[in-house]
Amino acid sequence: MNKVNIRIVLFLLMIAIGLVTDRVSAQSYDFGGGLGVATYTGDLVRRFDQGNVGIQGTLFGRRNFDNVWSLRAGLSFGRLAAADSVARIDLPSINRDAYFKGNVYEFTAVMEYHFIDFLHPQSVYRFSPYGFFGLGYSYFSGSGRSYFADPEAGDYNLSTPVIPFGIGIKYKLNDKWMLGAELGFRATFTDLLDKVDGKLPINPVIPDANGVNQPARISRGNYSDNDWYYFFGLTISYSFNTIKCYIYN
Repeated sequence: MNKVNIRIVLFLLMIAIGLVTDRVSAQSYDFGGGLGVATYTGDLVRRFDQGNVGIQGTLFGRRNFDNVWSLRAGLSFGRLAAADSVARIDLPSINRDAYFKGNVYEFTAVMEYHFIDFLHPQSVYRFSPYGFFGLGYSYFSGSGRSYFADPEAGDYNLSTPVIPFGIGIKYKLNDKWMLGAELGFRATFTDLLDKVDGKLPINPVIPDANGVNQPARISRGNYSDNDWYYFFGLTISYSFNTIKCYIYN
């Protein structure tokens, strides 16, 4: 991991430490976790595919500044995979026969905005939709190949900053416990999460039935955009709040 990557990780860890240590006496904190599914889009899959999902899990801590704004820091894990033999987006991609599979680990810090003041003890609502946006860092470890005759096929790993954002809904079971459902998008800064980019070799040759080498058309990756991955899951959290009502100035 280079110096720039280390600095990004340290910056995000400082945010997490601030989340835990800032005004602990106020006890306006939630801690929880969740499970769900993960998927990706890129050069092997260009849209959501329900047959291309893996397991996802998360642990998080949240600092509630008031009934509207919260800061959440979390550690998440997701299983990502895709293959040309499964997706079959076009004929050239079938000839390419690329695949990848592996695990992504991420740290994120995001701000949440609640559209309904459901945390107030006298609120008539027990739920609220919310949106979130922030920064994060991901590490991917897996295996794959860029095309059928890839001499560098096998294990690989990479790391990248990510921009997490999305929407969700929370439901207050009581003063301490809360359920949630969330769809999160991760915009990465790499086009090699799936081991395929726009720099594939042109027309590698394969032998036909007569033993004569013939050029094989393969699909290059899209060099104009980066890979994305997505988390959808259910969460449960426990609140240590002793302050039941926030006062707005």
